[in-house]
Amino acid sequence: MATIQFEKDGFTIWVTGMSGSGKSTLAAQLGQRLRGVGRPVEILDADELGKYNLSVDLNASKDQRNADVRRLGFLARLLSRNGVVTIVASTSPYRESRDQNRKEIGRFVEVFADAPVETLIARDPRGYYKKALSGELQNFIGITAPYEPPLHAEVTVKTHSEKVDQSVQQVLQMLLDLGYLKPAEVSAMIGQKARRRPIERKRHSRPARATRAAVAKRAQVKPERKAHRPAKSSGRRAKR
Repeated sequence: MATIQFEKDGFTIWVTGMSGSGKSTLAAQLGQRLRGVGRPVEILDADELGKYNLSVDLNASKDQRNADVRRLGFLARLLSRNGVVTIVASTSPYRESRDQNRKEIGRFVEVFADAPVETLIARDPRGYYKKALSGELQNFIGITAPYEPPLHAEVTVKTHSEKVDQSVQQVLQMLLDLGYLKPAEVSAMIGQKARRRPIERKRHSRPARATRAAVAKRAQVKPERKAHRPAKSSGRRAKR
């Protein structure tokens, strides 16, 4: 029986999103499906790599975080060019490092795991979000440090309103549309006939950045009040 070769079929799925958005769950499900059709798969989960000092901590600077994302990108590039489907689950908060990895890897699919802050707080067993909102954590991504959502992600999944299977199917369909997977593979993974669709390149508007005060208001945590500044006088005297 002939062995199927995938030397030129490797690619990277980069799952980005804030803490608690479901990146690891999505990565694990995608890996399971892809292995089921014979694809060689490696999952690089930033949370798991942190146990081996391969990922930066909560107090990292922007430069440290970008360096961490570039290291993950380097590993993903090596694996992808050797025929491995590489799934990265990483907050990777800054666009510049994600875009650099896209450029260097080439066969790169960005997946944005999106969920409202209220959902992320409810999912957070360690209470990082509440600590950040109360001022205990000064460098927490999305609250006291910026998170820059993708502007042109190939796939955006709404993890607060979709089931995991729905999110997985969206990613698999995009991989099919891009030509990274074959119709027979996707059909086997989703249990129904899959067809490749023409890709429409849409330009997304820049999302508004949530301020700490706005997040605190939604989370019902009162931020510290700033001193009231009196309005400037117009210089005109009111007529009596």
